[in-house]
Amino acid sequence: MKKHIDKSLSFREKEFKLRPWQLKIQEVIYGTYTRPGKIFDILLLIIILLSIVVVMLESVTYLNVKYHLSFITIEWIVTGLFTIEYILRIVSLRKPFSYIFSFMGLVDLFSLLPSYLSLFIDGATSLMLLRSIRFLRVFRILRLSRYMIGADVLGDALKNSRHKIAVFLISMLTIVIILGGLMYVIEPKEAGFTSIPRSIYWAIITITTVGYGDIAPVTPLGQALASFIMLFGYAIIAVPTGIVSSEFTSLKSHGIKSFECPNCGEEGHEKSAQFCKSCGYDFNN
Repeated sequence: MKKHIDKSLSFREKEFKLRPWQLKIQEVIYGTYTRPGKIFDILLLIIILLSIVVVMLESVTYLNVKYHLSFITIEWIVTGLFTIEYILRIVSLRKPFSYIFSFMGLVDLFSLLPSYLSLFIDGATSLMLLRSIRFLRVFRILRLSRYMIGADVLGDALKNSRHKIAVFLISMLTIVIILGGLMYVIEPKEAGFTSIPRSIYWAIITITTVGYGDIAPVTPLGQALASFIMLFGYAIIAVPTGIVSSEFTSLKSHGIKSFECPNCGEEGHEKSAQFCKSCGYDFNN
């Protein structure tokens, strides 16, 4: 595998005329199968997980009061490391915009924005806006998608079954509207069925077997209909799972035609892919 990476690096040097330091950065950041690349991936994974844990702990009031300064310090250290990584990813590529506007490039950018946006928010700013900006940091978890090797297969299964799932969801929407309308007619307002939307809400939580209990039928006819809806819910709950599982099995049995990126060596790209999912390299060049 190391020979392959070395060959890839020499190809980039000849084709794109990158400087030696750019090739070295690529070997570390994009070289998944090189020793420096593996160490970098492990360290980056630890930093991402640390950042996510801090975001979650910061939402706990008493922890935030007690360790606020520590959380802020860790947050800015992580933000600084992410910023350096983002800049290095850009400067090491011959065509940086292919990475900047790729999915992972946008994820990396948006993982930085919340911390920098918080600098422009003062105490008079709406608490909701402040919380919304802090919440955006949760999306750093999307950076972990780089390390989900089998996620492509699951994604392809969902993509191939999207039409069947759409038909299923439309059918379910039709059913809950009808059932909600029936319960609105059958049940008195005192039972909680004060409007058709509220009755549809009850139908959804009943057919999905959630059953919060905030609304319940009181008439015999309504209770009989509710019993039918519950049994019906158990019967259909496995339908989308079966659809996706069938596609997943089909993909596994037939195999997925894929190739690796000549720029960074990342594997698992479909034949129709235009850009590398890791470094954003344009396959059409």
